[in-house]
Amino acid sequence: FDLRIVELIEAAAKGRGLGVRRMTSGAGHDAQMLARIAPAAMIFVPSAGGISHNPREHTDDAELVAGANILLDVAAQLAK
Repeated sequence: FDLRIVELIEAAAKGRGLGVRRMTSGAGHDAQMLARIAPAAMIFVPSAGGISHNPREHTDDAELVAGANILLDVAAQLAK
C-alpha cells in the first residue's frame, strides 16, 4: 500500500486520540487490486472479540464512526 496514505491514516487516528497498529490482512480486499493502479491503503476498525470474516463478526457503531472520521480526515488531507 501507499506509504504516504498509511502515514496520513496513522496521523489522523493519533490526532483523534485513537490507538494505531500497522497490520496486514490475509484476506483479499478490493484495495489490493486498486493499489495496482492508484495509491491506496486500508483503515481497519476493531471487531468485537477480534472476529472477522465470520457471521459472528460485529463492530460497535462508535468504532465505525471513528473509522469514517479517519477516512474523512485523510480524504481532506489528500484533497489539499
